[in-house]
Amino acid sequence: MSRIGKKPVPVPAGVTASIDGGTLSVKGPKGTLSLVLREEISYEVENDGITVKPANDSKSARAFWGMQRTMVQNLITGVTEGFTKKLLITGVGYRANSQGKVLKLQLGYSHDVNFDIPEGIDIKTPDTTTVEISGIDKQKVGQVAAEIRRWRKPEPYKGKGIKYDGEFIFRKEGKKK
Repeated sequence: MSRIGKKPVPVPAGVTASIDGGTLSVKGPKGTLSLVLREEISYEVENDGITVKPANDSKSARAFWGMQRTMVQNLITGVTEGFTKKLLITGVGYRANSQGKVLKLQLGYSHDVNFDIPEGIDIKTPDTTTVEISGIDKQKVGQVAAEIRRWRKPEPYKGKGIKYDGEFIFRKEGKKK
């Protein structure tokens, strides 16, 4: 039994949810998101919220139950508040600058890295060592953050590179004489 799956997903005021032919569409103040529904799970849109239950007693239905409820919750949160990831850049000469639909990164390579910002994602650089990625789709925000971080992962000796805000970098001791 899924403890998360038992709880209905509350739908706040100003958000509408509807099920049409195998897709759940959620519309809110920040935009519209949709989710392709699984056959193993039954979804019901009610006045108090959206209930997610397994359609049958199979093992796969029970396995997807909690995850599908969380994905529905992410749709509701996305259209009301949105999601944000913060990246911190550490290193001498490492910096970032957002110019229109391109994020320019200087990461110690012989060339600048130009990262094209995808549709539906907003990237801000409050200072040269901070990158804030925001959007309504949690998966897309996380994917963009991972792609930017992939250019220069933090190394364990000096900690130089791009890391998530709050991420702990295991530090190693250098060579000894």
